[in-house]
Amino acid sequence: MTPALRIIGSGAVTAAGLTLPQSAAAFVAGIDGFREITSPDEFGTPQIVAEIPTDWRLRPDPATWLQNLAARAGNEALGDGDRAGTLLLCTPPSSKRGHPCWQESDPRRFRAALNDKLGGPFATGSRLVDGGPAALIGALPDAATRLARGEADRILLLGVDSLINTSDMARFRAAGRLHGGSAQGLVPGEAAGAVLLTTTPGPGMQILMTGLADEPENVLGERQSQGRAMQKALEAASSAEGYGESAVEFVVSNFNGERYGALEALIFRARFYRTHREYMATAYPAMSFGDTGSASAALALAVAADAFGKDYAPGRCAMLEIASEDGLRAAACLTGGPG
Repeated sequence: MTPALRIIGSGAVTAAGLTLPQSAAAFVAGIDGFREITSPDEFGTPQIVAEIPTDWRLRPDPATWLQNLAARAGNEALGDGDRAGTLLLCTPPSSKRGHPCWQESDPRRFRAALNDKLGGPFATGSRLVDGGPAALIGALPDAATRLARGEADRILLLGVDSLINTSDMARFRAAGRLHGGSAQGLVPGEAAGAVLLTTTPGPGMQILMTGLADEPENVLGERQSQGRAMQKALEAASSAEGYGESAVEFVVSNFNGERYGALEALIFRARFYRTHREYMATAYPAMSFGDTGSASAALALAVAADAFGKDYAPGRCAMLEIASEDGLRAAACLTGGPG
């Protein structure tokens, strides 16, 4: 990916914190936002979730709730900066999932409402990115090219989702994927994450290269992934000069604790990370925030940026590993220092 993208702003709202500093501090301290509720898909059944505590008036319907979450994280990242020169790329819940927000809205109305809450209008080419969290990383090369052409000054990368709803919970339960029903199940969460990117040189975390590939044996199928797609994505992301596989010092991943993902990681990491390491530090934001679906890529980038910016990252080069539920796999090579 040319040119490299530097993070100059970030934001988040999660079950563990209502801002990025709060959320990142909770994650570093090992504090989670988990609590037990009555499952929305099966009356009387208890379920552990990572639900954001909020006033009921912010949740009038699923679409408005997601727009409110996205606007909070996006405005934190943007600050008082110019909206008109900013290219907005946002991943809401995937269209394939049948999320309740799409019963209340459609992509055009969703984006228009989000635009208003963020104080737009934004630069030409701003759009919703369908395909889950990996698709958001996959959109970065084209966005970087737009910046290089002068079509925008900055990129706001934004992800938002909530898995705490009747539709998602019912399909997770039917497949035995929920924590509680399975010792290695996921904790449904909800969150928004945002990072503001520029090609202007300076301090802070940079995204050097990305990789994208499709995994046919995804978690929705009947066969276990052999990790070929993520391996391919990692190889592409590590192609920047001086930042090959041996340079990677830690990993940031959106894997959620499911057996499927654990086995996939076991395979592709053994194939890709061939340099001897005593220990590979790996950050899993889902340990504090739950599975945040389409928000997880932007949220992982925001957490990594906080680690680099505050100088508690366990190294100067990291690899981002992002998986979408329907099979898309993305990787990104990150580097940085104190901001």
